[in-house]
Parts: sequence; C-alpha cells; structure tokens
Amino acid sequence: MGKRRKNNLQLTFNILPIDEKATRRAVEEYIETVRQYRQIGFIRREAAVTQAYVYREHQSTNAISKQTEKIAIYNVDREAELIGMDEVLEIVMNRLSSSQREVIQRSYLDNEGEFDYISCGEMGISESTFRRIKLEAVSVLASALGLEVIQEQAKEGVC
Repeated sequence: MGKRRKNNLQLTFNILPIDEKATRRAVEEYIETVRQYRQIGFIRREAAVTQAYVYREHQSTNAISKQTEKIAIYNVDREAELIGMDEVLEIVMNRLSSSQREVIQRSYLDNEGEFDYISCGEMGISESTFRRIKLEAVSVLASALGLEVIQEQAKEGVC
C-alpha cells in the first residue's frame, strides 16, 4: 500500500477549546454564501423612492436621510466582499486533498442537493469514511478561513 499523505494545513493544537458545532455552522454559512453568489451573482439593492429636488425642512435635529448614498455604498462594499470570499474559498479549496475537495464540492457547493449516501456510492467509499473526510475538510477550512469558534469557559463564582 502507498504512503498516506497528510494535508499541510492539518495541524491540530489543542491549546484553546474549539466549539465544533458553532465552527461547523460558521463554515457552512460561509460556503453557502459563496455558493449562492456563484449561482445567482450579486443582486443590487435599489432605492424605493426617487429623491425629490425640492428642499425640505427637517426636524430640529437637521438630520437628513441619505438613502441613495447608503444603498450605493452597500452595493459596492457587499459585492467586493462576496468576490473576496469567493477568491479566498477557491485558494483554500486548492490546498485540500483531492478527496476532501470532492467531498466539500459534493456536499456544499453543488446545487443538486443530493444526499451523502449517494455521494458515497458514487465516490466508492463508505459513509463513515465520507463523514471522516468531511469532518477533516471542515476543520481545515475553519482554520484556514479563520472561522474557528472558541468555547466560552464557564466561570465559577464564589458567593
């Protein structure tokens, strides 16, 4: 048998306790955001009301609403953020092993929404192996993307 290669990013230091459920949720939300961006692109917001060119008296605060400005800033910033997220995910995915990359691609990024047991059969691996590879890949993605969630230690109060 061949020698098993370890992923370069797969370093485990148990210095801080990591909340695995919250970390997995954060990675899945990140990947889902990128998947939606890849499928439908960015949908820009538009102003609901056209601004009038008539001067309008304001309340005593003299605060005015800059709806168009806020929408324009959101559109530019959010699109740049999504493009950056997509590029970072692509870089991190290229650092995964081929099996990890395929599992993440099938589980999260493909839009078919097939069940894990179908992907297992197509890949020719058992469900437990599929789950192990998926868990390893999610932990690598979490550490590479900086999405690890640290558990809060319960502080014991003295009364």
